[in-house]
Amino acid sequence: MRKQKGFSLIELLIVVAIILIIAAIAIPNLLRARIAANESSAVASVRTLNTAQISYNSAYPTVGFAANLGDLSGTSCSPPSSTGACLIDTTLASGTKSGYTFNMTASGANPAGSYATWANPLTENQTGVRSFCSVSDAVVRYISPGPVTTCAGTESPLQ
Repeated sequence: MRKQKGFSLIELLIVVAIILIIAAIAIPNLLRARIAANESSAVASVRTLNTAQISYNSAYPTVGFAANLGDLSGTSCSPPSSTGACLIDTTLASGTKSGYTFNMTASGANPAGSYATWANPLTENQTGVRSFCSVSDAVVRYISPGPVTTCAGTESPLQ
């Protein structure tokens, strides 16, 4: 009988099984890394919103803080206005970025003397685990688990 070259079925099945075991170990780590990246992006976006609010308040003192994300954004920036200040990008102004939804509100009579901004994961435990928020003091806070619907300032500060 002639010796044939190639791999046997058993050898191929063993290699496929080893690849599947490695994939089963790697996939949860990749998901955790993606969640960490989304959370990091959400914190950076909340900090961007804080900076934009401070700039907006300085630029438009008769208005105070911006009432919504659209006021901080804008498409026609020559010249910027209180309804389109061009301080944040349109992706963040849309309210959804990197697996998180962003909301903002201002309070107080004209001029608005305070604001609150918050970020919640689109799908809890898949795009993020923690929710983030900030108020006029510009300290980023988090709550885990559960979505934030407003920021009272009593949530845990981010270290």
